[in-house]
Amino acid sequence: MGRDRLSRRTALTLTASSALTTVGVARTDDGTADTADDNVSRDSFVVREGTDQETTAYVTTADADGPTVVVVGGLHGNEIAGYVAAGEIADWPIDAGRLVTIPEANAVAIDRGTRTDDEGVDLNRQFPEGSEPAMDLARAIWGVLTEYDADVVVDLHESTGIYAGDPVDGVGQAIFHSEGDAVAETAADAIDYTNRNYVDDPALSFQRGPFSGPDSEPNGLLVHKAARDLGADSYLVETLSTDVDLGTRVQWHSVITERLVRDELFPDGVPENDHVPEDTVDEEPSEEYPDEEPDEPENLADDSPDETDRESPIARINTVPTWAPGLDLEPGRTITLDASCSCAPDGELVCYEWRIGQDGSFDETGETIDVTIGANGDHPIVLRVTDDAGLTDTAEITLSTD
Repeated sequence: MGRDRLSRRTALTLTASSALTTVGVARTDDGTADTADDNVSRDSFVVREGTDQETTAYVTTADADGPTVVVVGGLHGNEIAGYVAAGEIADWPIDAGRLVTIPEANAVAIDRGTRTDDEGVDLNRQFPEGSEPAMDLARAIWGVLTEYDADVVVDLHESTGIYAGDPVDGVGQAIFHSEGDAVAETAADAIDYTNRNYVDDPALSFQRGPFSGPDSEPNGLLVHKAARDLGADSYLVETLSTDVDLGTRVQWHSVITERLVRDELFPDGVPENDHVPEDTVDEEPSEEYPDEEPDEPENLADDSPDETDRESPIARINTVPTWAPGLDLEPGRTITLDASCSCAPDGELVCYEWRIGQDGSFDETGETIDVTIGANGDHPIVLRVTDDAGLTDTAEITLSTD
């Protein structure tokens, strides 16, 4: 396991920006810690700066020694839940080790909303085992993994079909993993935990499978190279991208990732957050795997809740690109605002309204809208959602231009 290399890892200090620059990475600051948590420091750097492939990597380092986990999203630009989840994972307050995230690895494909870049290149086939990637972006991403000497690698993807033992028909709702009994057990635990607590439809239960061999298709996958060239514990997580709402898919990715890396980053237990509410999960593994259906909630009522007992809806905003709210955007840049991850716990959402700007009214409607910001400065955007009982909730982000 990658954990066996911990003694070498704890002695590694990554302060030499020149080494990162050789693989197309430039520091965005002087390395000063940027965090509200006393026990972690946060840093970031730009991959392929100054090119159309430019993207940002985020590094969170805990005071307590531990392995390095690398989480990657967006190798394929049309697999939205993977890069949205990776963006949320970048903010985790870890207890030990180091968390490195590249949420939007393939910025060109993400902007296009396609699997491949504008030249038709599939980025996740550009990582040949035993040799350096030939593509500049692949080489830069691989440089991040090698420079930080990744112990665990989690790559988040989506598929239009469900995995049923044959990747030709689809690979959704599955975790594929590198060799080793401990890695397989970790994947099985993550699947069992997620299926019992977060999958309502047995037809969508997650399964697991081993990586294909070096001489078998598909070749050139990042996780294959990480496992075989770095010896990292590696996982490829796939959710179903069709007929499942984005919020659910993002939740699956986040919960699975937490479970896969909990021993490395959270040795004292997974932190409380929106993805793993401690009062709703069942920690005990099932004896039968993976055929056991998820447990039904104990006190599930047959009828709808009384109006007075209804929970209010929850408004959430995602953006494409994911990190738009944290960037100084060029004037004229168009950003997609996506409210599909909003939800109504006790009903259905019937209205999505948007207020754009300081003094605007809620005069834009739709689950997803495009916004082009022209003037310099900060531009607050408010989403208001309304459920079928008339209850509302709002969420706000700010887009900045410079």
